[in-house]
Amino acid sequence: MVTLGIIADTHIPDRAHALPPEALDVFRKARVTAILHAGDVIHASVLAALEAIAPTYAVRGNRDWYALRRLPPRRVLQFEGVTIGICHGHGTFLRYLGDKWAYFRRGAPSFARFARRALAAFPRADVVVFGHTHYPVCRRMGARLLCNPGSPVVPAFPEVPRAVGLLYVEGGRVWGELRLLS
Repeated sequence: MVTLGIIADTHIPDRAHALPPEALDVFRKARVTAILHAGDVIHASVLAALEAIAPTYAVRGNRDWYALRRLPPRRVLQFEGVTIGICHGHGTFLRYLGDKWAYFRRGAPSFARFARRALAAFPRADVVVFGHTHYPVCRRMGARLLCNPGSPVVPAFPEVPRAVGLLYVEGGRVWGELRLLS
């Protein structure tokens, strides 16, 4: 069995000084094979901390345009015959600006909008991992698994927990879980 750590929206150092130790402990205790970071890393020290645990595959988020612009906007990976697509979820720069404009006019866009966008970005993936919303969810959408680990640092709203996720791949099957942080 392959165990993968999933994390997004770490926002280091603009919203926290370092990754919470309990997030790293989840990955260590699960003995993850690899870690998938769905963007808004912001500083390379985050990737170094994750790499110390397991190989880390990250994508560029809307806050990674400067220091981590070398990160790809999307990745497709295979683990034991399961295809996993990873993106941040904000879409193109123009789409991001449109979402910001709509936010200021009407409030936060629905989670469903970002989920549809992420699924559409990877029509052949068995699993789609994305971030951006800071809202943790891991559920089936038809035959596909959709996972957003939320943020280990900054929840979407005060009542939303900080979280990371784990994906399990075995014999072509995949399932996931969220680990809420205290």
